[in-house]
Amino acid sequence: MRPVWHYHSSGCKILRPMRQANCAKRQYVVRHDFVSMSRFACTCCDKHDGEPYGFANNNNHWRINLIRDLIVASDRFISAVRRAVGLHQKPVTAVTAAMLFGAGGFAVASLAPDASDLQVQQILEVVQPLPLQVQTEELENHAFSLYRSDFTRSSDSANMLLRRLGINDPSAAAFVRSDEIARRNLLGWSGRYVSAETTSQNALLRLQAGWNADDAGNFNRLVVQKTAAGFQSTIENAALVASTRLASGTIQSSLFAATDDARIPDPVAVQVAEIFSGDIDFRRDLRKGDRFSIVYEMLEGDGQPMRSGRVLSAEFVNMGTTYQAIWFQDSAKTSPAANTPNKGAYYTLDGQSLQRSFLASPLEFSRVTSGFRMRFHPILKSWRKHQGVDYGAPSGTPVRNVGDGIVEFAGVQKGFGNVVFVRHRDDRTSVYAHLSRIDVKRGQALSQGELIGKVGSTGWATGPNLHFESRLNGQAQDPLAMAKENDSIPMAVASRPLFDRLAASARMQLTAAATIGQVE
Repeated sequence: MRPVWHYHSSGCKILRPMRQANCAKRQYVVRHDFVSMSRFACTCCDKHDGEPYGFANNNNHWRINLIRDLIVASDRFISAVRRAVGLHQKPVTAVTAAMLFGAGGFAVASLAPDASDLQVQQILEVVQPLPLQVQTEELENHAFSLYRSDFTRSSDSANMLLRRLGINDPSAAAFVRSDEIARRNLLGWSGRYVSAETTSQNALLRLQAGWNADDAGNFNRLVVQKTAAGFQSTIENAALVASTRLASGTIQSSLFAATDDARIPDPVAVQVAEIFSGDIDFRRDLRKGDRFSIVYEMLEGDGQPMRSGRVLSAEFVNMGTTYQAIWFQDSAKTSPAANTPNKGAYYTLDGQSLQRSFLASPLEFSRVTSGFRMRFHPILKSWRKHQGVDYGAPSGTPVRNVGDGIVEFAGVQKGFGNVVFVRHRDDRTSVYAHLSRIDVKRGQALSQGELIGKVGSTGWATGPNLHFESRLNGQAQDPLAMAKENDSIPMAVASRPLFDRLAASARMQLTAAATIGQVE
């Protein structure tokens, strides 16, 4: 009878005579089991013939030996793995166990012993300390520096300030009294942060004080340094460092009362009111229980807060409605009036701009004392239509340009006193009257938010206020209504990926602010 050839996975032909089969269909497969050798089994009845397979071509001993060696090596590897698992009773996943023992494959796993089972070797070495005399001499020769800090008081003298800093140095006190730079910037001031480095004997080595943070992001620093020739004083200009502060609060009576309770600086509270002024009337819409969360910058010099910076993101819940904002500088846009890089604006967290073509108000924070309506004129003593809105504010309050445009007139007019007319796009004109001073000139290009002048009481005014008008094609319009209706400025498409990343970070920060209040 013709023999039937089968093929082992190694590539060797396997010979089995069909006459030994117990199944009438004569269908065979090779079952592989790395532990018990390979056997034939029928594909229909799954019965083993009970005999090991044989290899065709018995003259190929090297192939037979190779296969035998591979099987023996596999058995030894599996045995080693089993012993390792038995010695180290650690959790083994079902997937790893199946790969090692049941699926015909191999897995690579760390077989290193548990560190807790390793023997600990102790090495003892005798260390000879330095002689006591040598140690004493080293300590005597070592120079210690001490650091102290405090704040200046307006009543401080040189001796009082240095004594509060723990400095006992008559020569340093004499220098502060006699040196013009040190005396002018240390004495007579309140609240300036002063730090000092002294010797272990409380003699002054270095003293410094910072103040006067400016809009450019710098501050001044006084340095009094001891040198071989005596004390010297210098004034340095250093950069402020911005840190991030988180704060939250709940409205009980007013916005400023709540921000004071949360120890939020007033300039930050003003920014929040300005950011949401298009959606929330902070004079009439606030309710007890309204809450807010703020992320803002604090500008520091030498590790001490100098002044607050910009609001980076904010959330305000007013009467159950949530309003959110994030500061973003859209570098892909430029100012159409001045052709300068965009200074940034506020957006909702889903990318809708809060920046309008026109500001809601030419003042950052004020109150409306007279609206766009008929009124009894306090000077003319007759009923007249009031063509604009009057904002009550202290004299000298900065007045901002509400939208990009060109100065059409800057000077004095009857009734208006010091007044500025700015022409905008779409035949719109804004009017700023009763100014105490004018800071622009005719023909000057202005960007939104730029300074126009200061609040005053020139012309027909009974007290410090800003008379503001908004005109369309020469006809007076209600400035408050127009502020709510004007279009927002869209974000450039190219800036959207960066904005989305910042918005995701802002959401997490606002959540943290609402939870933990203010981080010191």
